[in-house]
Amino acid sequence: MKGLKTIVLPFYHGALTVNANTNPSEVLNSILSEDFISEGTVDNKNKEQLIRQLGSFWQMIPDLTWEPVEVIEVENQVIVRSKVTGSPNSPEGKFFGLPTDGSKSFQTMSIDIHTIENEKIVKVNHIEDWITALKQLK
Repeated sequence: MKGLKTIVLPFYHGALTVNANTNPSEVLNSILSEDFISEGTVDNKNKEQLIRQLGSFWQMIPDLTWEPVEVIEVENQVIVRSKVTGSPNSPEGKFFGLPTDGSKSFQTMSIDIHTIENEKIVKVNHIEDWITALKQLK
């Protein structure tokens, strides 16, 4: 079996981070299981819903970067603490209701717990600190 980090890191470098050299949907389809679920604090998303949500984030934040700062493997799970940065420039001019034009940027944190089965990510428990990001954009 591959090292679990090698399964998870493309989630950050090839899908969450905007990168002209990768197709995020292809990356996600290759590393997420068919029955994948993303569990957040309020709602859950399946694979297709996550891909659609990320597509809107890539449009709203064209320089979005999700940089893993700490990666810990425990049994069949990988825990990732990341630094998230970007300068929202939404086509609608709003980011979580806040007017944006790309002139201000944010830096915040996310924490994910990925569960791996059969060399695929089957579940991620995910939390982001968007309150800190919004304070920086005001």
